[in-house]
Amino acid sequence: MASSSSYNSPCAACKFLRRKCMPGCIFAPYFPPEEPQKFANVHKIFGASNVTKLLNELLPHQREDAVNSLAYEAEARVRDPVYGCVGAISFLQRQVSRLQKELDAANADLIRLACNDIPTALPAPPGASSIQAIIPHQRAIEFSRTNIGDEGGGFYQLPASPLPCTLPWNDNMTLGDTNEGRGEGNM
Repeated sequence: MASSSSYNSPCAACKFLRRKCMPGCIFAPYFPPEEPQKFANVHKIFGASNVTKLLNELLPHQREDAVNSLAYEAEARVRDPVYGCVGAISFLQRQVSRLQKELDAANADLIRLACNDIPTALPAPPGASSIQAIIPHQRAIEFSRTNIGDEGGGFYQLPASPLPCTLPWNDNMTLGDTNEGRGEGNM
């Protein structure tokens, strides 16, 4: 008679449920014996019978993704019983919004610094006095933030009038240049 060590250990689900792990156990491929807490969390939040029903209704190639999603949600619900994954998503969205504002401010500073590097004396336009040639005209730069869908992401639109300076990171293009000839998404 073979010793009990020659048999495979039961999956985490069967061990948790205190039942014999049969060769065709639906839980065995997804809840290995080394990860007992994974099934414990899923069972606590969703229940073993609901998970069994779900896995039986799915195609075999979809089951692993479903179990990973259930395990992730279950772990999030154990940590935060009220919000679960939604709490983590909200936190990350607030962080993205804060970082977008910091990026907007940094871009505005870069443009301000790039425009301050222009010479103070510009050639006078025909009919202008000499004092107008020494003091350059100040132009207000307004950036409009355009929301893309509900994601809250945004991008800068170039001002309608060209500025008399080039951007330090791209000497070939001034702010008034357009995307003509470069394709739609290459900006």
